[in-house]
Amino acid sequence: MPRLLIVHHSPTPSVRSLTDAVVAGAGDDAIEGVEVVVRPALEAGAGDVRDADAFVLGTPANFGYMSGALKHFFDTVFLEAGGALGDDGSAAPGPGGRKPYGLYVHGRYDTTGAVGSVEAIAGALPWRRSAPVLEVLGEVGEPERESAYDLGGTLASLVMR
Repeated sequence: MPRLLIVHHSPTPSVRSLTDAVVAGAGDDAIEGVEVVVRPALEAGAGDVRDADAFVLGTPANFGYMSGALKHFFDTVFLEAGGALGDDGSAAPGPGGRKPYGLYVHGRYDTTGAVGSVEAIAGALPWRRSAPVLEVLGEVGEPERESAYDLGGTLASLVMR
C-alpha cells in the first residue's frame, strides 16, 4: 500500500490547525488505498522516509528559516534518504525527483526564508515538489485550512493506486 508521510513541527495553534487540515485532506473519503503516517519532525526517521512514497512537510517560519525541528529531521535522514552533496559538503542538486512532496509554512510576517531553506534541502533529495507551497501569514482562517486540506488530498491522490 502506498504511504504518505506527513512530517511537521506544529508548536502553535496556527500551525497545528494547518497540520490537522493536511491530515484530514490526506484521509478524505475519496482517497483510497493510501496509508497516511503522521510524525512530529523530532520523531521521524530514515526508515519513515525510506518507506514513504510521498511527503508533506510542515513548519513555522522561525527567524527567516524553517523550524529547528524540521532542520533536525533533514539532518538526521538526508544521506539515508538519498541526499546529494557537493564537493564542498553542501547540498547539491539531486539526481532528479521521483517521490512527490508538498510544503506548508506559517509565519507572522514572512515565510520566504523558511520556504527557501526547505526547498534547498528537498532539491538535493530524490523528491519533486508536486503542489504549490502553501504559505500562510498571520491568522489561520477557513480559506487557509481549506488550502491545507487540499494540499494533503493532492499529495495522497498522487500515490493512490
